Amino acid sequence: MNVKNELIEIFADLFMVDISNMMDVDFYDAGILDSLATVELTLEIEAKFDIRVPVSEIGRNDWNTGNKVILGIEGLMND
Repeated sequence: MNVKNELIEIFADLFMVDISNMMDVDFYDAGILDSLATVELTLEIEAKFDIRVPVSEIGRNDWNTGNKVILGIEGLMND
């Protein structure tokens, strides 16, 4: 499973935005994510990757870019 491609697809489906060229852009500063969107994203990631994302993992500066989200997902998949 290609985590990056799956994440790009999730953002396209949920938020109608192509993040493929925005992997280091802060999603909150860009207006893509807010608190409600973060919950939606987390639920979709959990379902898609069959992982549990602890609330402590979802800090504003921890999962705020595509590359950070990918690292977080891969870390949880390997636990």
